[in-house]
Amino acid sequence: MDNFSTLFDSSYLNRGLALYDSLKTNSKSFHLYIFAFDNLTEKILKKKNLSNVTVINLKKFEDKELIKAKKKRTKTEYFWTCTGSTILFLFKNYKIKSCTYIDSDIFFFEDPKIVLNEINKNSCGITIHNYSKKYDQTKTSGKYCVQFLYFRNDNIGNEILDWWKKKCLEWCFNRFEDNKFGDQKYLDDWLERFKNVHVIKNQGAGVAPWNMQKFFFIQKNNKIQLKINNNRYNLNFFHFHNLRFLKNRKIFLGGYDINRNVLQAIYKPYISLLNKINTDLIINHRLDKKYLLTDYYNGKAIFFRILKRILLRKNFLKLNFFNDDVCQS
Repeated sequence: MDNFSTLFDSSYLNRGLALYDSLKTNSKSFHLYIFAFDNLTEKILKKKNLSNVTVINLKKFEDKELIKAKKKRTKTEYFWTCTGSTILFLFKNYKIKSCTYIDSDIFFFEDPKIVLNEINKNSCGITIHNYSKKYDQTKTSGKYCVQFLYFRNDNIGNEILDWWKKKCLEWCFNRFEDNKFGDQKYLDDWLERFKNVHVIKNQGAGVAPWNMQKFFFIQKNNKIQLKINNNRYNLNFFHFHNLRFLKNRKIFLGGYDINRNVLQAIYKPYISLLNKINTDLIINHRLDKKYLLTDYYNGKAIFFRILKRILLRKNFLKLNFFNDDVCQS
């Protein structure tokens, strides 16, 4: 059994459900612990009664230190502050042997067990950002990405988590300062600071908008393969970072260069799935769109409407979900 944890509120509910769907499709044996960061998220998830899922109430999870930090941080900063604490909470209260934290906006294309097997008996497994040259943010955002983080419930795994939790409680903000950025720059020296930390080598793990320019994408035998330097990897998971649903009938794709193959093979199916999830939640759960379909862009609430066509201008996507029309301009 592979244990995973994630956290989100209602603004990322559709992503969280898409993540669950990808696990259910690709993993042979998993359990997903979801930390529901608002009442609406908890209510929906419990009503859906998803198999292999445990929903954790925020009041049961938060301690005095977290609540104190919460008062001084934005919503995003507080999410980051809590990441390490969620795993520690699971180790203490659910006595699981290991757990992998996953961001709610990643999506699996094959069994994550393939990546976990590489970590072997190590106490911690981390993924690199693997930036393409054009988007290299190593100095400000860090070498490693808090998107897929494995921890074993042993002495070293708990030592790392305890240290990380304390650091995030001290400082975890959405800015670069004194060689820190959010919860992420703290990972930069883990290989030197701690024992038994493994950097995942599989380049199909952690494909994202900031590195996808390095690969040539090939669809073969219902799999998506990545070609780089005459080597091929199956796409294991993709991180849909900074995908934004805008009120003006557009989907913002994050501001990165995206070629037609990636639009067709990765973005279009993902957004189509989000549409299906949205429709189910609105129709079958009688939810108001203003709660379910809200995202945040430049600090403002932005609403996404389910449309037949979504216009693309520069880094925006135009899709007709009733045929195979995908284009970028």
